[in-house]
Amino acid sequence: MKLTGNKILITGGASGIGLGLTERFLQEGNTVIVVSRRESVLKGVSDKFPAVITKVGDLSTEAGRIALFKWVEEQHSDLNVLVNNAGVQQWTNITDADFYQRIKEEIATNVEAPVHLTALFSGLPSLNAIMNVTSGLAFAPFTKVPVYSATKAFFHSFTLSSRYLLKNKGIEVIEIIPPALNTDLGGKGLHDAAPPVSDFIAAIFAQLAEGKKELTFGFSEAMAKAGPQEVEAAFNRLNPAV
Repeated sequence: MKLTGNKILITGGASGIGLGLTERFLQEGNTVIVVSRRESVLKGVSDKFPAVITKVGDLSTEAGRIALFKWVEEQHSDLNVLVNNAGVQQWTNITDADFYQRIKEEIATNVEAPVHLTALFSGLPSLNAIMNVTSGLAFAPFTKVPVYSATKAFFHSFTLSSRYLLKNKGIEVIEIIPPALNTDLGGKGLHDAAPPVSDFIAAIFAQLAEGKKELTFGFSEAMAKAGPQEVEAAFNRLNPAV
């Protein structure tokens, strides 16, 4: 994937990893479209980066995803990169009384949305790259976020299949595999001790420049290369016995 001269749509690009990608892609000379449900958050991005194009949209619904695609077809038919970054993380337990109600949005956002958007946007004639943000937890789950971990394992598998299935269309599929980073994912303060997003972005753009298709950092780099014993050891570290 070339690093400059693209028109890129980033879902969930107004905060966390998405905002880090937005800033760096702008620095590299790209046009960036950021999609978020919250207009107030998008205004904050526009105030900081006036060149960013913003679009309010609820990607947890089928109607919201179709509306976004139709808008792109009409207004930005030269879009060539889709970044499936939007994600929800719920700290919950299967035994919680509200467990299922809380994880429905998580599944819709983390699984249904990127699968549907991939199907829609792969039909856009100009599209030549899709970037999927998964997680190191795709390889070794963290049981405090059981559904989040499972959705990322699904998304990792889907990304591998997409890379194979879309190759003949000339669409490159790149997987961004972050570890825990200092963001508000899951709630404020939960990841304050984790590495900063800026370090992660610098590392994955160096890998992009090398032409790599699986972009890793720290824990996720170790997990992507791990065998069964290493994965088991990581699981035990993440989830110590009570």
